[in-house]
Amino acid sequence: MLREWGHQFALPLRDNAGLEPLEIWHAEEFAGHLERAREHIRPWVGPAFVTDGLDGARATLRRYAERQAADGARLYGIRLDGALVGGVMFTDFSTASGSCEIGCWLEPAAEGHGLVTQACRALLDWAFTCRGLHRAEWHCRSDNDRSSAVAKRLGMTLEGVRRESWPYAGVRHDKQIWAILAPEWRAAENAG
Repeated sequence: MLREWGHQFALPLRDNAGLEPLEIWHAEEFAGHLERAREHIRPWVGPAFVTDGLDGARATLRRYAERQAADGARLYGIRLDGALVGGVMFTDFSTASGSCEIGCWLEPAAEGHGLVTQACRALLDWAFTCRGLHRAEWHCRSDNDRSSAVAKRLGMTLEGVRRESWPYAGVRHDKQIWAILAPEWRAAENAG
């Protein structure tokens, strides 16, 4: 159930945490959040996402707003005790192909609270139940154990590894591709 969080709508994840759309007017707060999170998330997310300063934050939010306006990618913030501490997103969203890819990021202080798993469940439920998508993917570096654990908790299946397809700091890393299909999601939701 949606409730108002500050001056916009949010989906409660639990009493002190919520999920809300990130919009261009959040640029200053998003820039401050990235300043706290940047070095922690840099190895694990795409380089275009980890921007510097207010202009970079605004550009990231604008890029996602434009893609959402075209019924594509979307960006959501996770708040803990009112503070922006991370988020989840549809890095790709296509009703034409019936598929999406989700991703996440968190500040170090917000890890270990189950926030990403809860937020990703909300995205998957919306994609499968409301939008009728058939497939959701999760991509992560093979050495990102925390990210792989989230994919497992979401009921995803490791479908394969793209060898040396993730360049970072002059080194090429393997990328895991996880996925779940709508019938699998519905079966797990009905069983739980």
